[in-house]
Amino acid sequence: MHDDVFCKIVRGEIPCYKLFEDEYVLAFLDISQVTKGHVLVIPKDHYDNFLATPQKVMHKVMDIAQRIGQVLIQMMGAKGVNILTNNFEAAGQTVMHFHVHVIPRYKESDGFRLEMHDNHEGLNLPAIQEMIKSNLE
Repeated sequence: MHDDVFCKIVRGEIPCYKLFEDEYVLAFLDISQVTKGHVLVIPKDHYDNFLATPQKVMHKVMDIAQRIGQVLIQMMGAKGVNILTNNFEAAGQTVMHFHVHVIPRYKESDGFRLEMHDNHEGLNLPAIQEMIKSNLE
């Protein structure tokens, strides 16, 4: 039995603002509310992260994340959504239980910022392509 905060929420040991629940998935408001309506979608069974989650379960989690994103835009006035999952500490994962953040975006200065920079200079893109592509087959 896992004892992370999300497993405790699934077991009802910690309360949450529940939005959706079925036999596989639980969705609830993130207590931190990075932006108004910030939702977490998790599998009810424990998997450490996205990379360790069986496809069937991952698809169910993502289906609910998509539906929630649609509601946030249609009903809450969000202008967009970020769908985000972190895998391992180096990528910012703090709870080792697969979860997807659905973060509604209202304006650029709404409290959430994700920056990506162009770091391609000096990289051998054909070699990187070959390494990844050859291991997908």
